[in-house]
Amino acid sequence: MTSMLTRAVGAPVARLEGPAKVSGSARYAAEYPQDHLAYGWIVPSPVARGRLDAVLIDPAEEEDVLAVLWYGNAPHLEKSDDPELTVLQSDEIRYRGQPLALVIATTLEAARRSAQAVQLDIAGEEHDVELRADHPGLYTPSSVVPGLPAESADGDVEAALAVAPVTVDAVYETPAVHNNPMEPHATIARWDGQDLVLYDSNQHPHGVAATLGTIFGLPAERVHVVAEHIGGGFGSKGTARPNAVLAALGSWVTGRPVQVVLPRQAMFSLVGHRAPTVQRIRIGATEDGVLTAIDHQTCTQSSRLLEFVESASVVTRDMYPVPNLRTGHQVVRLDVPTPRWMRAPGEAPGMVGLECALDELADQIGLDPVELRIRNSSANPRYVECLRSGAERFGWSGRDRRAGQRRDGEWLVGTGMAGATYPALVMPSTARVRALGDDEYEVAIAAADLGTGARTVLAQIAADELGVPVERIHMLIGDSTLPQASVAGGSSGTASWGWAVTGACRALRSGTSPSPVEATFDTTESVQQQQGNKHAFGAHFAEVRVSTVTGEIRVSRLLGMYDAGRVLNPRTARSQFIGGMIMGMGMALHEESVLDPAQGTWVNHDLAEYHIPTHADVEQIDAAWLDTPDPDLNPMGSKGIGEIGIVGSPAAVLNAIWHATTTRIRHLPARLDKLLPTLP
Repeated sequence: MTSMLTRAVGAPVARLEGPAKVSGSARYAAEYPQDHLAYGWIVPSPVARGRLDAVLIDPAEEEDVLAVLWYGNAPHLEKSDDPELTVLQSDEIRYRGQPLALVIATTLEAARRSAQAVQLDIAGEEHDVELRADHPGLYTPSSVVPGLPAESADGDVEAALAVAPVTVDAVYETPAVHNNPMEPHATIARWDGQDLVLYDSNQHPHGVAATLGTIFGLPAERVHVVAEHIGGGFGSKGTARPNAVLAALGSWVTGRPVQVVLPRQAMFSLVGHRAPTVQRIRIGATEDGVLTAIDHQTCTQSSRLLEFVESASVVTRDMYPVPNLRTGHQVVRLDVPTPRWMRAPGEAPGMVGLECALDELADQIGLDPVELRIRNSSANPRYVECLRSGAERFGWSGRDRRAGQRRDGEWLVGTGMAGATYPALVMPSTARVRALGDDEYEVAIAAADLGTGARTVLAQIAADELGVPVERIHMLIGDSTLPQASVAGGSSGTASWGWAVTGACRALRSGTSPSPVEATFDTTESVQQQQGNKHAFGAHFAEVRVSTVTGEIRVSRLLGMYDAGRVLNPRTARSQFIGGMIMGMGMALHEESVLDPAQGTWVNHDLAEYHIPTHADVEQIDAAWLDTPDPDLNPMGSKGIGEIGIVGSPAAVLNAIWHATTTRIRHLPARLDKLLPTLP
């Protein structure tokens, strides 16, 4: 039988979820019908630091109001590893936008109107919200996300830099940026006796169930989390957020189901962001481009509540073998919301610094940037193949890299490139397969589909293993009562869940399962036995045009070439690759959360002012891959593809801007006001 995983993806696979989404019948978190549904609206803090003394509501607004919760009357919550989740438990205000009260009413309009009328008695205090490389509060943490050492050192970096014939010493800054998935964070909470039911938009139903269980003093099995369809997350929905806790609190107090949906503005304060970074990179090399030393130091920020350190320097530890290598991180705790996971945390900003610095090195030496990377990657043949294949496919010309030489009317034209990498991760997961008769099967796993096509790919994997058409597979995902699955994050979903599905299908077919009609497979032991530090690699190539009249930057072409193991579904894989690349283009040119230091808040907190790429910004974009299976990682031979597209693509665009204009943009994003003063 033809393998489902190697043939072109067609209509039968798409029927698993396509019609439900395009017809509107797919239910997202806020859309589950409930009897006597009430609505919660958050009252946010208008100050970045202080104390809340009282909450008052106008009696005229009380007609449709069921409750107004604040720390003075809210039920007690147990402590959590994440202090931002123990909401309404203290008078302390630690960041602007922090929930200070929750108004619950019979209609959404009444809840919002009454929340706007709530009066807060606050004693404000001086706040500090600005990251500076010379901030006196900077310190070296013990670890950075995801639990890696904050510092590393090999060889003698200072001595190697002192004698290096060619050196680069530059500082790159990336601003705070926000995840902004299409679907806002949303929850409907309902108490069935002493059991809690949550319809919640998240990337990890089991994890959210465990967290809410801890906060409300319940075993995880008494918290039922449903996350059937998710409208994007980019990491911001990887853990429980305050909307889920507040909805559960509101339901407990009122005895009714309560819906809490965050407005877009609240998503800039309550669900995390990528922290800004200030990165100093020093590189030493021989005159022919062999790297002898790299020092990559990052300064970043976290909140007063929780230490979350963006690991921008970590990617340099794995990208190029250098005899003298040092990386480090410093963090300062400020009066801001806690940074969180955002697509390729650490790698995305870190590769901006590393790959732009390598481009500066190639320029100094007069060497093709592709050749520079090839010379320093002999131990990584798949990365080298990505570089060579990508250069050929793009039509890369590295012979004459003099900047500012191509012009088309008012437009300066340039090309740039950058490398890419992301860890190839797998996490323990469990899947169950049941034979339903007539060659039909039910496959169950508590995975979350963020819109990435997880249902489709898991159904293909099961059909391939069971030897049946994919239409015969009935997928059950997005529910914490199903067999436990890992988080949809770290580009690990398909690799982790697919392994569990493969194991369960093989156990059922081989007859090794205790039941002839059902098999369950847990990958925990197999995952724990894995050794080695595995990565996916890639290369990005960009062509840009810069107007000498307006300073406008246009990306004419963008190409990504990847080594991501076996590509299980070409259509959904390409979507993931180019989605990451477009997000990387936005990181280079558009995205910036602008901070008002006086107010301690992000001022462009909606999609009218927070700029992201639109269709008009994306001209010619393409993704290709080597399709070389890696059977040592999982039975499918696949690697994660969700994040590598954003790693390195911003640097490729920035390097192309330099090639077009001779101007280095070291403080993202590359806006026209930074280019106009330098243009001819």
